[in-house]
Amino acid sequence: MTNQAPPRIGDLLRSAATRATPLVRDIDDASLGAPTPCAEYDVRALLNHLLGVVVHFQALAAKQAADLDSTKDWLAEAEWRDRFEIEAGKLVEAWSAPGAEEGTTGGMGMPARAVGSMVLLDLTVHAWDLARATGRSFAPDPAVVEGLVEEVERMAPMARKMSVFGEAVDLPADATLFERLLATTGRDPRAWEA
Repeated sequence: MTNQAPPRIGDLLRSAATRATPLVRDIDDASLGAPTPCAEYDVRALLNHLLGVVVHFQALAAKQAADLDSTKDWLAEAEWRDRFEIEAGKLVEAWSAPGAEEGTTGGMGMPARAVGSMVLLDLTVHAWDLARATGRSFAPDPAVVEGLVEEVERMAPMARKMSVFGEAVDLPADATLFERLLATTGRDPRAWEA
């Protein structure tokens, strides 16, 4: 048996972006004030957060510093849906570039692959948050979920200390791998069924 290399972050991000982009494009303005499973954000705030992440993590892929505390209102632009699609494409390109997964990132000083997993997690979990907040279903690529499980388990204790994740949610034995991933981040997927 040979050890198979893990999928490249750029490839996983491409799949995640392909599923998130149409979901974001179909969010209508009337839904922007709706609550989301990510308790501190309504739909508008979560979209602003996600757009910021998609932009700033491009710089981190290039080993540059990024302003992760930015509070820019990306949705003030009339074409924010197009902007999301363009920036998600740039994110995929940035993390697909040679060396993006190697070494450590710019200002974060963390292993690059772990940082790539963080943006992959945001793109996947927040797409689910947005889908549920707007009454739609969302099914991520199983390869993306498999690529995230181990990293999310590893980062969970620190993420909880930093209040990035909530406390893990207990799920029944028949929960899917994605439901378990959501539960690790503090979301109750059964409470937000489509």
